[in-house]
Amino acid sequence: MDLAIYGAQGIALGTYEAIHHLYPIRPVRCFLVTELGSNPKVLSNLPVLEVKSFASSLSQTEKDSIEILIATPENVMPEIERHLDSYGLFCHVRLTSTRWAELMSYHGVCEKNHMPLRALPVGYHRANIHLYMAKFYRDKPLATDYSMPEWITPIQVGAALCEERVANLLDCDGEHISEKNANYSELTALYWIWKNRLCTSSVYDHVEYYGLTHYRRILEFIEDDILRLVDNKVDVVLPYPMPYEPDIEMHHKRYVKTEDWQVVLEAIAKIWPEDARQFKDILKQRYFYNYNIVLARKEVLKAYCGWLFPILEYVELHSSPKGQDRADRYMGYIAESLATYYFMACREKLHITHAGCRFLI
Repeated sequence: MDLAIYGAQGIALGTYEAIHHLYPIRPVRCFLVTELGSNPKVLSNLPVLEVKSFASSLSQTEKDSIEILIATPENVMPEIERHLDSYGLFCHVRLTSTRWAELMSYHGVCEKNHMPLRALPVGYHRANIHLYMAKFYRDKPLATDYSMPEWITPIQVGAALCEERVANLLDCDGEHISEKNANYSELTALYWIWKNRLCTSSVYDHVEYYGLTHYRRILEFIEDDILRLVDNKVDVVLPYPMPYEPDIEMHHKRYVKTEDWQVVLEAIAKIWPEDARQFKDILKQRYFYNYNIVLARKEVLKAYCGWLFPILEYVELHSSPKGQDRADRYMGYIAESLATYYFMACREKLHITHAGCRFLI
């Protein structure tokens, strides 16, 4: 049975490359999308086709002989399934975020530079970790139950902007930028962690690893993973990076205005001039860290935040319009590119590993 992959961005491309590597005898016919729009017309030498035109070229017998693997964020999968059914394409299956992570860990799409955490041996020292889960008061309730591990603490982001409370911990307590949440998104929580946990002495000094995850995107850990951190001298755990064609500049151009990006380059040149040349080089490679999700040793995360936020502050002041005059999450998008650069540039001096990022629905 032939296979088509629904999707045309990082998840779909990573899926194709994994299947092509692991199951080369399984033919993949094409990528499918609802509308071509700004999607590429070709990915990995395969056509990207609109479902309507693809379905109209097939008989029902041919449609029944094609399996469609839906490789998109899980929240849009039900609508995609209804769309496929409406064109008589009934043989489809969801590629969940958990299964996608398994594909990434088994296959070489992320290259040997991107070690799966679970490829490391289980150790004896149980790390003290503290992941903060960014929650927003407009987040819709989860449709499925999720048992919160004891190492995750919800923190409400943008708490200074509303009266409603959805978490006991607020990003407007202590030193904060909570009022900037409309631009910084989940980064107001990361700023809070930096200033109130990483830069101060407190009862939390015993915590070895700090990090940030999202309300619907959870960095997946089991008990054995916690036992892998210290004895293997892991510095950072990130979600598997996603591949883009021809390089990751194609990704950030979808979300960041050209004029804002010029200010980012200016900021790096002025604040961290030693990073300016290498920054452009890394933008020419294929792998991108989405979501601003990270777990790292305390001193490593502190160093990253000390590098990141001065750049964002500069961009906020020098972009047009300035950050105070807009609310388009542009800082959050910019930070994904900056995180990609930072951790790609640090691969030789930091022990960076990767884990799945589960999408909760």
